[in-house]
Amino acid sequence: MNVRNERFTLQAGSLAALAAILWGGTTVAIKMALPGIPPLALAGIRFFLGGITVWIWARVIGISLKMEPGEKKPLLWLALLFLLQIYLLYSGTHYSLASRATVLISSYPFFTAIFAHYFIAGDRLTRLKFLGMALSFTGVALVFSESLTLDAQPYLLGDGMVLGSAVLIGIRLIYLKRVTQDTHPARAVIWQFGLSLPVFCVLSLIFEGDFRFALDGPILGAVLYQGVVIGGFCFIVLYSLIRRYQASRITVFAFITPVFGVLLSKYLLGEGLSAALLGSMVLVAVGIGIVNYDSN
Repeated sequence: MNVRNERFTLQAGSLAALAAILWGGTTVAIKMALPGIPPLALAGIRFFLGGITVWIWARVIGISLKMEPGEKKPLLWLALLFLLQIYLLYSGTHYSLASRATVLISSYPFFTAIFAHYFIAGDRLTRLKFLGMALSFTGVALVFSESLTLDAQPYLLGDGMVLGSAVLIGIRLIYLKRVTQDTHPARAVIWQFGLSLPVFCVLSLIFEGDFRFALDGPILGAVLYQGVVIGGFCFIVLYSLIRRYQASRITVFAFITPVFGVLLSKYLLGEGLSAALLGSMVLVAVGIGIVNYDSN
């Protein structure tokens, strides 16, 4: 399979940076909405709203969303990866703090770079990237070392789930790049959402049936942010860029995400900023930047 890796442009970088900034509010919005909506139902609502946003975009640009011959199996695998990754993110954030989840989920470019090295031609690791990987892992290890202390031990399960979600994002983005060489990103997004949504709904009815839903202004705003801004706009931008450019070049901008995520966690949720968390944020950001830096 011929994989597109076009020359990176200022416009592409600007869009990637904007998406990364907006993504910084994801775990904060999840945490704000969880008191009124349980994790599985919240994920389902997010991707229902995201699906509507993508559907409108596809209609505007004239892209058919009908699954073409030969797309069924790849899109089913994509939906399965997506389903598991989102479950780990939402449930993990529930058992952790938004600031910790932001730092951990922002390690996904590290895993993307590793998988790209083995599965995407022209997107190889270098010695400099290995240095960045070491720094990123040190940052993640700092978060987990704090999780093992008495005060932060309750977050260990959630931290592990969110890190697992980051690994799955890396796998999904590389698989996505291969899939979207023959499938338009709009079709990939809509079927990813559409095939996952019934599963989220059924699981929510089974495991969250006794939950008392509550909606107020902040919760509704958090849900709309996750659905329209993240599930719609950011997915459209990311999938379109991943299709055309090196996966590791696009995901470098994720180093912006933990900075905004941690700051939003502090000012919107009142979460404290420990020395270990601040240090891990810096190490993950610097490491990811080095991993994805390529002057060519």
